[in-house]
Amino acid sequence: TGIKMSSSDMTYDLGPRNCHRIVVLGAPRVGKTNILRRFMGKDFEESYEPTIEDFHRKLFHIGGEAYQVDLLDAASERDFPAKRRLSILTGDIFLLVFSLDDRESLSEACELLSEIKAAKAKLLKLKQPMRVPVIVCGNKGDLDSERVVRRPDVGKILGEDIPFFETSAKTGTGLDAMFRALASLGGLPHETSPSRHQVIPILTYRSLYVGQRGRRGSRTRVLSAPCAAVDPLARRPSFNSDLQLSFPGAPQTPDKERHK
Repeated sequence: TGIKMSSSDMTYDLGPRNCHRIVVLGAPRVGKTNILRRFMGKDFEESYEPTIEDFHRKLFHIGGEAYQVDLLDAASERDFPAKRRLSILTGDIFLLVFSLDDRESLSEACELLSEIKAAKAKLLKLKQPMRVPVIVCGNKGDLDSERVVRRPDVGKILGEDIPFFETSAKTGTGLDAMFRALASLGGLPHETSPSRHQVIPILTYRSLYVGQRGRRGSRTRVLSAPCAAVDPLARRPSFNSDLQLSFPGAPQTPDKERHK
């Protein structure tokens, strides 16, 4: 069945293959937020502030089809293993970020990779850690004079079979190739990469579809070029929604119990 998406006056169904959640993990201060800003079509921010807004949604109109990409920055869950594990279980694609000027952040990325493999294997009741759709990003490539991690180091620690990209969220170097690789892993069109579509206002995007009573509406406007919009009303699904997504049929947890 399709996934029903509702945003203000827009309601339509998307097939499961058109909806994906990318979970972003990594040590603090490695540039996760700025990488996400780049994906959302925003500019780099020089000042550092701990992540507060951890959930983003970008809606695409490509080749006459609608796509939804949810991005979850799990940075705030670093000290909450159970919550982080649930985020991992709901992820379709994973982006692990470390900083090329911080060797410890690479070690943390390695630990997270093992955690992702183990969590997914347990969910599927596999005896061995499974291969998962993961991309590793070595960020802050613009700080070449401060680099302490080289490409051969990454292969030795993470393995040669993990796709690895050196990037700079500040200059944009390497990001387009990395975003295209994320799209390929998720079976999404390459046009979801920020350099390959036009960003339009959310109201303009909504005008592409007119839905009534939850049914797919007629297309009132056609744009030949790929376009996308950021949904400003998107909020992270509830704990129970994520639990149901990971474990269909699991009992609902009352709010008062959930926050104990």
